[in-house]
Order: sequence, then structure tokens, then C-alpha cells
Amino acid sequence: MPRKIAVISDTHGRVPDRLLDRIHCAEEIWHLGDVARPDILIPIQNLGRPLCVVKGNYDPHGIWPETRDLEREGFLFRLQHHPPYGYCENTTAILYGHLHQPLDDREHGVRALNPGAITGPRNGSAASFAWLTFPEKGQWEWEIETF
Repeated sequence: MPRKIAVISDTHGRVPDRLLDRIHCAEEIWHLGDVARPDILIPIQNLGRPLCVVKGNYDPHGIWPETRDLEREGFLFRLQHHPPYGYCENTTAILYGHLHQPLDDREHGVRALNPGAITGPRNGSAASFAWLTFPEKGQWEWEIETF
């Protein structure tokens, strides 16, 4: 089985049970900000998976960092809430939230990926998150899942 990381964003104080049903099989969970209330992470933490969170513009100051750089399977991922506005040296992909819609772009030769929003999707998109998987050595994939 390939390694599976659930990437979520923009919960804005809500974690629907249907999300928990979908991400319970993740090996890790990454939250790209706008948690709003830290206590809403308790059901996610109760899944018993490592949880990494970055600060969004609706989050209390000082609880989580603005960015995190995480290496998995030899790839470097930058986690942040706002869209990228610059180049991140040696970064495989920048994962970000804030825009409330799934996006897959290139920014200065680096993939910039947005999983969409758990709460308040925009521009005709559905509530969504993403799976970051590593199917084989030297490969990674990004897949949006709506719910």
C-alpha cells in the first residue's frame, strides 16, 4: 500500500463526520490553516494519526507556524495557508489553502496545489480535500476528493 497523507484546509470551526469517515485511513493529516478554533481538531487527533497544522488568517496568533517544510519519501513539501508569491528553493510542491477551491498550478517551476475547502467551497467547487500518495519509489501523486 502506498503512503497516504490527507491534506485538508479551511475547516473554519467545523469538522464534518463525513470528513472523518474519509480520512481515517490516512497515515498523516496535514491542515493548511483556517482551523478557527483549535478544539475542533480533537476529533482529527482522536484518529491517532500525526497531525501537522499551519496558521491561517482566521487562526489565533502564536499557536501554529506560518509555514512548515516537510520531507516525505525524498520530496520536500512547503505547507502554508496563503497562495505562494515566491520561489521556494529545492521544494517539490507548495501546498496552500485560503482560496476555497482546488487548484493545481506551477509557480516558478514548482507545483502549487490547493486541496479546496472543507467549509465554504467557492466558484462552483464542492467541499474537498486531497490525498498525497507515494505509489512507488521516486513518485508522488495528488488527487482531489470531494464529499
